[in-house]
Amino acid sequence: GHAAIAKAIAPIQVATGEHCQNRVLFKQFLQAGAIGVLQIDSCRIGGVNEILSVLLMAAKFGIPVCPHAGGVGLCEYVQHLALFDFIAVSGSLEDRLCEYADHLHEHFLNPLVMQHGHYMPPTAPGYSITMKPESLAEFAFPNGAAWR
Repeated sequence: GHAAIAKAIAPIQVATGEHCQNRVLFKQFLQAGAIGVLQIDSCRIGGVNEILSVLLMAAKFGIPVCPHAGGVGLCEYVQHLALFDFIAVSGSLEDRLCEYADHLHEHFLNPLVMQHGHYMPPTAPGYSITMKPESLAEFAFPNGAAWR
C-alpha cells in the first residue's frame, strides 16, 4: 500500500502515520520505505514512551517528524513532542514542521501560544491539555449539557 504509493510518486514524499497506534506499526512502515514525513498522532499512539521510541526510530531512518495536530487539543499536546524532537533527538529544524489548527484553544487552561507562525515553548508545568471545568461540564460525553 503505502510503500507502493511512495515509490510511485517519488521524489514527492508521503506524509503519513496519524493512523499508527504503536512503534511496531511505525517500524514496519519505516522498514518498507513507506514514510517520507512521519506524522505521529499523540492521542492515538500509546503514550509518551511509545512516542519517544518512534522519534528515535525516525531519526535512525533519517525521516523528519511532523506531529499531527488537527484535532481538539492536539496542538497543545504535540508542542512538547516537537520541542523534545528538536532538543533531544534531531537537533535541527531542517525539514521539521508541526501542524496547527486555529480552533478550540479557548477550552484549555494553558492554551498553545503562537507567535509569528511559531509555536512558543509553554511556560506552565504539565502537558498543556488540562481543560477548563466549564468546558468539561458543557461538552463531556454523555452527561455534558451539549449532549442533552
